[in-house]
Amino acid sequence: MAKVRTPREAWIEAALQALADGGPEAVRIEGLAARLGVSKGGFYWHFKDRAALLEEMLGSWEQRVVGDVIAEVESEPAAPRDKLQHLFALASSASDLMPIELALRDWARRDREVAARLHRVDNRRMDYLRQLFRPICRDEDEAEARSILAFSLFIGSNFILAEHRGRSRAQVLRLADDYLLASSSS
Repeated sequence: MAKVRTPREAWIEAALQALADGGPEAVRIEGLAARLGVSKGGFYWHFKDRAALLEEMLGSWEQRVVGDVIAEVESEPAAPRDKLQHLFALASSASDLMPIELALRDWARRDREVAARLHRVDNRRMDYLRQLFRPICRDEDEAEARSILAFSLFIGSNFILAEHRGRSRAQVLRLADDYLLASSSS
């Protein structure tokens, strides 16, 4: 019987989960093998070393949070406001990705290469938000302000532990999304 190799994607997913659980120090070949229930020898079928895994892990994360999201939003013709609603819905439903996002942001504070990757990802996200907000805003300043507010809401709301006086967090975030999508005032 032929040996079945653990797929490359399984190693990458295990690495992302380890990162979310314990930071970059937790992304260790032995630990990932144990998490996957396989020997660490299988790792070397797919990756030269840990650095190669980290690079592919970052690439996979970038594709999921930017490339795949934009492709999903752009998959059907829609008005910019509808695309923004779709984008906001995707962002609010991706709670499984937020621990990875936050771990990467923490890691970027200590690693220049990770910071450079995060800088590129954040720029791609902001560029896409600007592209969607421009047609519904009266000027570039308003589009820029709404873009940074939407992006800040996506990241920053995960750090706020406040109660919302009779409303759930989801209700308040929907209100914020509605506010961002409201027609421009002249």
